[in-house]
This record gives sequence, structure tokens and C-alpha cells, in this order.
Amino acid sequence: MKSSVLIIDDEVQIRRLLRVALEANNYLVSEAEQGQAGLVEAATRRPDVIILDLGLPDLDGVEVLKRLREWSETPVLILSVRDREEQKVAALDAGADDYVTKPFSTVELLARLRAAQRRAKPAENETVFCHDGLSVDLVSRIVTRDGKEVKLSATEYALLRLFVRHAGRVLTHRQILREVWGPKSEEHRQYLRVYVTHLRQKIERDSTHPLFIKTESGIGYRFLGA
Repeated sequence: MKSSVLIIDDEVQIRRLLRVALEANNYLVSEAEQGQAGLVEAATRRPDVIILDLGLPDLDGVEVLKRLREWSETPVLILSVRDREEQKVAALDAGADDYVTKPFSTVELLARLRAAQRRAKPAENETVFCHDGLSVDLVSRIVTRDGKEVKLSATEYALLRLFVRHAGRVLTHRQILREVWGPKSEEHRQYLRVYVTHLRQKIERDSTHPLFIKTESGIGYRFLGA
């Protein structure tokens, strides 16, 4: 069964390029060139994934995303020329699943779309995460690395659990701090840096060249393995 994707972008050349690439990879494609029309299309068509530009003529893309998140958990990949860290953080904090800047590689874009779709599948039934020698059992709370149990503190485990449940997605510093330490801890990034360092030392084969916990400079972290 083909997956459906909605493109919300006011640049006709970008929409044409995306349509060719997506249809060649077995996607059903629909389009909107304005934010309000995109919201209507999203509600009507219920696409499997959305590609959203931020610089729309009627509504800012972040506002479109906020409105969408009021009623939908459809994966959203931002595709924009805006490349400043604070712009990326604002979009991710508003509920975007990933962020790709223009100009872009269609190969990378397609890979990001596939990852976003995998994350969108019901995760409640996936109780064990296994990837490249790391195993995290979310029921028994047992973590192993190459078959050997890894002892984690309660906070380290909470951080790892958050990463695993959002594997492949960029999580901002604010999102992670809010989920693990609570809403009053959103500015205490030093907590996060310390615990990420500790966690890397315990789950990575080489913590100086991490395989799982990747730093998104100025934004947050991405846990690989989706």
C-alpha cells in the first residue's frame, strides 16, 4: 500500500521536484501552496506524512505546525531555507519531527521521511529496542550492551528511555529537560550535558565517537537507531 505525503510549499519548482522524487518512490502526493489550504488538505486527506515550508505567503510555517498539532500527530518534516539554530529550535519545539534545509539532497530527504514514518507507527507494542548491540527492555527496564547488563541511575534510564521512544527524531534541549527534569528545568542545560556524557560512557563502545547519541549543535540531540 502506498504512503501518502502532503507538500505545503509556495515554490512551484520545489513542489515539482518533490513530486517527481516522491512518486518515483511509490508515494501518493498532494500539494498546497498556502498554510491555511495546507491545514484543510491535512484534515481532508489525512496524509501519512507532511513536508512543510516555513516561509508561506499567508501563515508562518511554525503557526501552521502549532495549529496542526492541536488535532494531529501526523509526522511533519520541515523543509526550509531558514537555517539559524533558533529557527530550527522553534519549529522542533512546536512539534516538527525533523528539519531539512534548502538546498537539499532528495536521498537524505527520503531517508528522513521513512524514519519519521517508522516513528509514527504505534510504539506501545514495541517494548524492546535493539540496535547494533544495544538492547533496552522498556518493560523490565534492563539495558544491555553486547550482551552485558548496563547499570543506569534512574535519571540516566529516564533519559535513555526518552531517546529510545523518539529514536531518529531531533529532540531540543528544552524538550528533553522538560520531559526528564520537569518544566522548571528547561534552562539548566548543564544537567543535560553531564547526563548525556555519563550515558554515552555506559552505552557507547567509544564515547568520544558516539554511535547512538548524536549532538545537533545548538539544538539538542538525535538518538540513532530508528
